[in-house]
Amino acid sequence: MPHTPRPEAGAAYFLYHSIGMYPGKGPAMAAAVAEFAEGWAADDDAQWMRALTLRQGFIDHWQALIGAEPGTLTTAENVTVALYSLLGGLPPGVLSGRRVLVAGDCFPSLHFLLAGLAPRMGFTLETVPLRPGESWVRDEDMIARWGADVGLALLTLVTSTASHRPDLTALAAHGRQHDTLIGVDATQGVGIVPYRCDAPRMDFTVSTSLKWLCGTPGAGILQVAEPLLRQCRPELRGWFSQPDIFSWDLDRFDYAPDARRFDHGTPSVVACVASLPALQWHAAQDPAALRAHNLELTRQLIEGAAGLGLVLASPPDEARRGGSVMLRLPPAAEPATVVNALRSRGVLTDCRGATLRLSPGAVTTGPGVDRLLQGLHDTLRTA
Repeated sequence: MPHTPRPEAGAAYFLYHSIGMYPGKGPAMAAAVAEFAEGWAADDDAQWMRALTLRQGFIDHWQALIGAEPGTLTTAENVTVALYSLLGGLPPGVLSGRRVLVAGDCFPSLHFLLAGLAPRMGFTLETVPLRPGESWVRDEDMIARWGADVGLALLTLVTSTASHRPDLTALAAHGRQHDTLIGVDATQGVGIVPYRCDAPRMDFTVSTSLKWLCGTPGAGILQVAEPLLRQCRPELRGWFSQPDIFSWDLDRFDYAPDARRFDHGTPSVVACVASLPALQWHAAQDPAALRAHNLELTRQLIEGAAGLGLVLASPPDEARRGGSVMLRLPPAAEPATVVNALRSRGVLTDCRGATLRLSPGAVTTGPGVDRLLQGLHDTLRTA
């Protein structure tokens, strides 16, 4: 059965940390997928030319978005696959016998991957913990654990549980002193806070087209800068990893000279096609205006939450906070009950444990924030 949105439903949409929305998203995505389907089903032999052209359009938009040099970015199903592909392509000796440094508030999926690969790849996974009672890992604690034996550090642009923005410039400067490879998971911040993979220069970036970019699942990216890119020999490889994908000589495999070397089997094109309208919409917006709207609403959220006696679990400093606001629910409140009660009012949120995550974006409005705060007031009063 088709979903019928409630009147002004988007006004109280606070899930940009999960699935972002923009005006006209449904029709735009439907039209793009329908056009692809028509071309893919056409009675001709141009299907792959059309499909790969659309995929390249997706890549081009991403390169422009994060300031990547042409040829340094390719698609991936998700950030976990992107990181695995990168790790499996690193030159011998980069990780073996050394440490890989991550923060304890990194995205769990990436930590699961690293923990599983550590024994086989011969590195030690160093996870910098949160201090007791705090919501994010401090930059100084990362630096204190970051020595010359760290072969790779994976940083997070914005954390998913606190909306904390580390000082990437300071962290990267410290890492360069130790010749550490530095990567960034940009997933929770790209599209709402400024990010360029060259300012400061990062060795690689992984991300997705979900969240603030409002795309679809399956449309991730891997960007690898020079000189690391040409040094990599990905173990996850296939016919799309070659300069000529139609080279069938089984004894003469060679890697493409650019980011295509991180491709492998037949690429997933449909996710790129479905996400392209969102990237086009985002590219047509004023980034400063998107951020200003977000900041206006997050200020309203923080002020209203304080009036309700809720504890802020995000940095109060806007320069150190992403687009989301996280609040700690009181012990007597059942998180699922709070989320369900808000949903019944047309207010869309979610929780991680006792942390309520609120992310206002392009379709969210000031009255929507008021509706959220009133819903919290009523729900928590009876908890």
